[in-house]
Amino acid sequence: MTESRFWERAMDRAIVPGYSRIGYRVRRSGFAADPEHALKGRTVVVTGASSGIGEAAVVGLARLGATVVLVGRDEARTEAAGRRVAELVPGADLAVRRCDVGSLPDVARFAKEVRAEQGPLHALVHNAGVLPRERTVTAEGHEACLAVHVLGPHLLTRLLAGDAASCARVVWMSSGGMYTQRLPVDDIEYERGPYRPTVAYARTKRMQVVLAELWAEHLGDGGPVVHATHPGWTDTPGLRASMPTFRRLTAPLLRSPEEGADTAVWLCAADEPGRTTGLFWQDRVPRPTHYRAATRESRPDRAWFWRRCQELTHPWAGECGGRGD
Repeated sequence: MTESRFWERAMDRAIVPGYSRIGYRVRRSGFAADPEHALKGRTVVVTGASSGIGEAAVVGLARLGATVVLVGRDEARTEAAGRRVAELVPGADLAVRRCDVGSLPDVARFAKEVRAEQGPLHALVHNAGVLPRERTVTAEGHEACLAVHVLGPHLLTRLLAGDAASCARVVWMSSGGMYTQRLPVDDIEYERGPYRPTVAYARTKRMQVVLAELWAEHLGDGGPVVHATHPGWTDTPGLRASMPTFRRLTAPLLRSPEEGADTAVWLCAADEPGRTTGLFWQDRVPRPTHYRAATRESRPDRAWFWRRCQELTHPWAGECGGRGD
């Protein structure tokens, strides 16, 4: 093992150095510059774009020349984010669209509209997130974290990224918290036991990583490239609202939203990730998806999880010619 790789592993295992701004700033010295206008003429959809990492990703993509569709549940907040991006990136080609990613009917409506308006996409970035303080369910009866982090993005992928002609890349914004959880095939709706918000979040972030791998397998060679990433510990409005104690204790170590969004932007634009699929990235390097045997899922569990996601989104999958069956 090279000395640099040793320190990479050491930072990851120690958590604090690797996930904090320390890790990012150590690693970025080795980053190649993103080619100017790398995404000129290409369209990228970013969910959860009204603030934080999503808004920062829009800035990064716009600077590379992309036409960016900002997607948010609150249209006024998302429009305000669009105005902030336009100030930072004069001449940016931006479109703001409302969609509640936790609502499957709304996802189907949005997918139909964006396909009609934008045509084929270059990339779809699943960044929308929630961290409810207590267990809540959507109108379709799904636990909120599952709906927003898993079912809504899965349906959107079916409808917008079923083949390479419709979308080239799909990026799932996960979290390092997923390392603490296994794929909960016995209770994906979190109906058993006391509900703990951070556990609900981490469980569904594990599901995202597994689902990204499954989509990569399903689409295969010649299909859209699918990757997952985690941003490290990033200072966002969501973190401040949902985990104020953690934010207070770690404030000096937190990454900026731009630092947290860096790898997602790179996954959309760079050549290297376009040559692989189904990997989990942090700071532009593939990372393991498990550090403990207890979190590993079996092949039957993975197969069941894929079927269940397909079943739960199937009623809306034909809304605009979605694929992925």
